[in-house]
Amino acid sequence: MSQTRGKYDFCIGLVLAMSSSIFIGGSFILKKKGLLRLARKGSMRAGQGGHAYLKEWLWWAGLLSMGAGEVANFAAYAFAPATLVTPLGALSVLVSAILSSFFLNEKLNLHGKIGCLLSILGSTVMVIHAPQEEEVETLDEMSHKLGDPGFVVFATFVVIVSLILICVVGPRHGQTNILVYITICSVIGALSVSCVKGLGIAIKELFAGKPVLKHPLSWILLLSLTVCVSTQINYLNRALDIFNTSIVTPIYYVIFTTSVLTCSAILFKEWQHMAADDIIGTFSGFLTIIVGIFLLHAFKDVNFTLANLPLSLRKDERAANGTLLSTYDSFNDEESSACLGEMQSTESLSARRNGSLSAF
Repeated sequence: MSQTRGKYDFCIGLVLAMSSSIFIGGSFILKKKGLLRLARKGSMRAGQGGHAYLKEWLWWAGLLSMGAGEVANFAAYAFAPATLVTPLGALSVLVSAILSSFFLNEKLNLHGKIGCLLSILGSTVMVIHAPQEEEVETLDEMSHKLGDPGFVVFATFVVIVSLILICVVGPRHGQTNILVYITICSVIGALSVSCVKGLGIAIKELFAGKPVLKHPLSWILLLSLTVCVSTQINYLNRALDIFNTSIVTPIYYVIFTTSVLTCSAILFKEWQHMAADDIIGTFSGFLTIIVGIFLLHAFKDVNFTLANLPLSLRKDERAANGTLLSTYDSFNDEESSACLGEMQSTESLSARRNGSLSAF
């Protein structure tokens, strides 16, 4: 019975995670269109610290879409391990890239399509070989996990790095370096996922009739999640306003996923009982996703499609035969030049002779 229940929870978590990716991928497009409309109106941009986007309905539609995606994501974490839910976030990259090509005129070339395919394949491999987290059924067990020295050190490091990026690095380099704002969102996102996992357990206990609201950890997790999500929204808006959506989305995914997997491994000790093939499969899947995302955005300005492929092959064939052709052409050019020189010499000699005769 427990095995059947586990498969049922797995399917629910999988469907919720995929739905979350669709909503979140669409939210990037809606927010970007709202920010572009504000830029055309001359309002202070979000990247410069402006908050005029709060009056734009498209931005609010994107926020609601992201909220729906986060709710689905929240529920997915309650039913499935974080290492199953998080890699499926690559689908949001796929959705965002496809929608950007239709609604933001950001072309998706052949490299981008291959990158999307690789992201999906890599996510599938990671799901198959995903490590199983330790079972945490109650808030007391979650409290014990959060108090582990390893996680305390990790959380302290994340908070310190985030504060340095927000207070020192962000004002100086946030407008020019895409990694600054995205790193803030990503590392804080690792803590927000932990809060979501804990709140998911609290909601399960609440439905079971346990006095969850009297447990202080529930309110601590809720407050921490509010702070983390608010910070993520703020700096993600700045990154989207300054940089291209097709660049922001994949880089955010890579750093965010790395942070969440690291946090989950430290918090739930997932990697201790993994077989060697599962470890290799997990890393291979993640590297495949990274390669796919690199192809998706690194060659986004290269106008290369399937229609151009035969032309490229013909160019390669001409390049392969270029040495022989150039030698033959140079030989013909030498012969032609020699013949032309002889003809010019003959003509000039005849002209001189005719000129001399006419002088007489």
